[in-house]
Amino acid sequence: MAQLEFQVADVFAEQYAAAPQLTARLRIIESTAAVVHAIALRCQVRIEPQRRKYSPDEESGLLDMFGTRDRWFDTLKPFMWMQCTSMVQGFTGITEVDLAMPCTYDFEVTWSKYLHALRDDAIPVVFLFSGTVFTRGTAGFGVEQVSWDCEARHQIPVSVWRDMIGHYYPDTGWLRLRHDTITALSYYRSVRGLTSWEETVASLMAGAEVRGS
Repeated sequence: MAQLEFQVADVFAEQYAAAPQLTARLRIIESTAAVVHAIALRCQVRIEPQRRKYSPDEESGLLDMFGTRDRWFDTLKPFMWMQCTSMVQGFTGITEVDLAMPCTYDFEVTWSKYLHALRDDAIPVVFLFSGTVFTRGTAGFGVEQVSWDCEARHQIPVSVWRDMIGHYYPDTGWLRLRHDTITALSYYRSVRGLTSWEETVASLMAGAEVRGS
């Protein structure tokens, strides 16, 4: 039976993908000298927020997700970032493969809000591997499952994430709104002769500040 070990050699931003994407460079080690014909690899990537410290500036951005700092012992728990797949070609001993990690900047998604709140240091993640291993069997191919305990931790520099988002969405972000809200915003923009959505939101915020003063 194949004995597999997974390591994350690096995580970097793809500069020429059609949409924001990180790529994890995986190193796979098979320790029994078995011939691996292929691996249909699946991976669940989870963020482990409890494995790092947070500055006061970061704390304010995490309030919506985890509450105040005195509650973090109960609320700062691992959560899903993404699930991704890769087809690993045949090898014996050691191989490396790229694992595509598609990303979004939708602020309705928990992990997107979390990453936006970070200023520096690193993103603590764990890669949990599963999938099907095709090996040489007694009569042709043998089929095995990736062991349930195959995982690898990695610290992704926050700068890698921020540089990637800055490349695809320079100085911008995304908010998802209901259709009736968009219709109302569009009417507000039209009747006031505003030239952009940025001006529209800024006008609403200025009005709120005046009423609240």
